Amino acid sequence: MECVGRIEALGPDTAGLNIGERVVVAAVPAVPGPRVAGTWQEYLVADRHRLLPVPDRLSDSSACQLAVNPLTALLLVTRELDVQQGEWLLQTAAGSTVGRLVIQLAGHLGTRTINVVRRRDAVEEIKACGGDEVVCTEDEDLVQRVAEIAGPAGVRKALDCVAGHVGAEVSQALAPGGEVVVYGALSTHRQTDPAALTIPLQARSVIYETKAVRGFWLNLWFGTASPADALRALSEVRSLVADGVLTIPQGRPFPLERFAEAVSLAEAPAHGGKPLFVFEDGRDGRRSADGLC
Repeated sequence: MECVGRIEALGPDTAGLNIGERVVVAAVPAVPGPRVAGTWQEYLVADRHRLLPVPDRLSDSSACQLAVNPLTALLLVTRELDVQQGEWLLQTAAGSTVGRLVIQLAGHLGTRTINVVRRRDAVEEIKACGGDEVVCTEDEDLVQRVAEIAGPAGVRKALDCVAGHVGAEVSQALAPGGEVVVYGALSTHRQTDPAALTIPLQARSVIYETKAVRGFWLNLWFGTASPADALRALSEVRSLVADGVLTIPQGRPFPLERFAEAVSLAEAPAHGGKPLFVFEDGRDGRRSADGLC
């Protein structure tokens, strides 16, 4: 889904673009419509309406990662939940790349965060990243701690990418009329236990307290957003990263021939920076990079 490269050739009706210009693509839709091919290749054909120029001050590593993690963080905080200055935002998996970007963005917007982590040794690290409050599920009760932090009514807005039992606790911690957006299900990774594949919700809270649980999938957003809207959002991300508001972890470069090693690294727990496939153009030494999710 992710890449940065230079324009090699232009077709008709491509005014405003130049050969050799460095661009990112926004991105691979999940539904029928304008699409680009997958980016694990030296060349691809892209709709000009889905190309965004990137400045030289952005490294290949940062540029090729604009269209997934930082874009997800921006869309979740500003569009899906429209979190306002001073509001509390509860999020799980705060130590993930998206979780850390949410913390950075919340600090920029004046939003306060309650960050859920699994391990006690992650608490100080998340606070050092700018997290206002941290809840460790290893030895703390999530619902109780949220009530202590935000008040007995709970929080009105939350993000969850764990699902399962933790997702259910996030729902319980919501205030009446609150909403949680689920954008991942880490608890289901390589699981066959049905309990890990569900979010058990309390019917009373859904009915009488009108709490809402809904999903977000970036692929589907790209497929339904207009190219102009996608480029506007990606342009905002580009500015936030270029201005240092959002910091993307440095990727680890791999030649395409080592794709098996790169995929294994991407699948490993706590693998750190993303593996990046790097293509060399032997004619002039120019490089293009692709982010590997």
